[in-house]
Amino acid sequence: MTPNTKQKEAATVNYTNIASKNLLLIFTRNPELGKCKTRLAATLGNQTALDIYEFLLDHTVEITENLIAAKQVWYSEEIWEDDIWDSNIFDKKLQQGEDLGIRMAKAFQEGFTAGYERIIVIGSDMLDLNQNDLQNAFSELKKNDFVIGPAEDGGYYLLGMNRFKPELFVKKNWGKETVLADTLNDLKNEKYHILEERNDVDLYEDIKDIEVFQPYLKHIKA
Repeated sequence: MTPNTKQKEAATVNYTNIASKNLLLIFTRNPELGKCKTRLAATLGNQTALDIYEFLLDHTVEITENLIAAKQVWYSEEIWEDDIWDSNIFDKKLQQGEDLGIRMAKAFQEGFTAGYERIIVIGSDMLDLNQNDLQNAFSELKKNDFVIGPAEDGGYYLLGMNRFKPELFVKKNWGKETVLADTLNDLKNEKYHILEERNDVDLYEDIKDIEVFQPYLKHIKA
C-alpha cells in the first residue's frame, strides 16, 4: 500500500467520523506519575499504577480509533498535542468544572449544540470494554433516549443520551457506590436501556486475578 493510498483511506475514515451524528466523549486523566490511579498506587506504587494506566489508555485507543463516530478526548489537566491520541482521529478538549458532573454536562451540551444526535461518554481505563460494545450502545440510542453501562462498583462505565437531561449530572457523590442507583432514579420516567455490567479498574482487587495484568504485579506476588 502506497503512502498516498493510506492518506486517502485515512481521509475517508475521518470524513465518515465527522459526518456521523454519533459522538463519543472519552474522559481521561493526563498520565502523570502520582496523579492517576491513586487507589491502585496505594497498593502497587505510583510507577506501577502509571504503567497500568498507560496500558489501559492504549486499550482505549485501540477500541475507539476505528469506531464510526466523531470522537473527542477530554483531558483532565491540559491538552497534549503529541501523545497516543492521534489528532487526525480524536478531537482534543479540556475538561472544565468543579466536579465530574459539571465537566460531563458541559461536554454533552457542547456536543448537542454542535448538532450531534447521539452522544456517549466513557472513561479511558476500561479493559472490560470493546468496540462492539460501543457500537451496540449507539445502536440502542436509536431505540431509547438513554443508555447506561453499570459498573460492578456501583457506578457506571458508560452513559449515553439523545437529548440533554441536566438532572443526571447533579446531586451525585461521584466515585461512590451510589452513583448508578441515583442515576437510574433520575431515569425512572424515561425510556432507557441498561447494558451488561462490567468491571472497571480502580483497586488491586480488580486486577489481581486477570492474566494481562500479571506482569505488573510480580513485585507484589514475589
